[in-house]
Amino acid sequence: MSFGKRLSERTSAIEVDPARAATKANESPRTSPGRMFEAQSLVNQAEQERDAAKLELSEARKRIEELETGAASAGAVDIDIDTLVEVPGRRRVLSKDEYEELRANLASNRLVHPVVYLPLEGGKNEIISGHNRVAIYRDDLKRDRIRAIPFNGTRVEAELGAAFSNLLAPSLPDFEKYRQFQRMQELCGLTRQDIIKASGLSQSHIARILAFDGLPEEARAIIAKRPDRIGANAAEGFAALVKAGHVESVTSALQRLVEDDSMTQERALALAKPKADAPPRPETLAVNIGKRKLCEVTSRASVVAVRFSGKDGEAKAGEWSRRIHEFIQRLAEEEGKA
Repeated sequence: MSFGKRLSERTSAIEVDPARAATKANESPRTSPGRMFEAQSLVNQAEQERDAAKLELSEARKRIEELETGAASAGAVDIDIDTLVEVPGRRRVLSKDEYEELRANLASNRLVHPVVYLPLEGGKNEIISGHNRVAIYRDDLKRDRIRAIPFNGTRVEAELGAAFSNLLAPSLPDFEKYRQFQRMQELCGLTRQDIIKASGLSQSHIARILAFDGLPEEARAIIAKRPDRIGANAAEGFAALVKAGHVESVTSALQRLVEDDSMTQERALALAKPKADAPPRPETLAVNIGKRKLCEVTSRASVVAVRFSGKDGEAKAGEWSRRIHEFIQRLAEEEGKA
């Protein structure tokens, strides 16, 4: 159980038990120094539990790194694939190209990195690392056994180890990194800073990854189907649009991005942005002499234009420009005197 959950349960138990609450009130120090000492004791206990959780996190990373790099693979054996069970949320979502590349590699070559599992009661084995390898062996290659090695640690360490196994993947999409951070935070109750420090990733990289926090739950569910389709930089842009109130357009654009491989992140962002109102068409006024058009007067923004018709249009433009100037000048002077 995580530090956060343990602390929450301890607090809620006091609140819902009136008899215990009354007894506790009678036993509580009545002086300010006594209350401060009691509060400090609770803080110290919380810090001790947090340090213990950090140690679990460190141990989990160390063990999974040893297994993933082959340092402990000498103890690997072939086990029945039917005994392996998957925990929802652990498997890394591969792109179509990544999955096909892994399938082709496993079809032609010996398994270099064994699957890591946690032995369970009843002869079952919980997959910690290697979900996609197991899926390809079982579903695509129709094999009955796979090379694997047991994870000798606590259940919490197994969960953290599974998360770190994904984080160690060199091509892990930014959204998958975000998802693993979320899982580790829920598992051990540590702060994000603790997890970030343990991951070894830069602060700037983490800041971009956490931009997925700014997306609505529905949008994150869409991205989870194809995490390779969007990076953290684009997520920052979508999150800014969500903050500005454009939730529906962002969700719709992300749906298009996931479903259409020809759609780029830049185009999806453009789709999510609110459309600017089209500028009004310039008003055109025709000046006619009888049935013959002398000229057209148009206005756009702060510009008034006069276009003359006919072969002598250029000469007329010169003549009328002086007349228009004199007319405007006279009106301006009259208004100035008024």
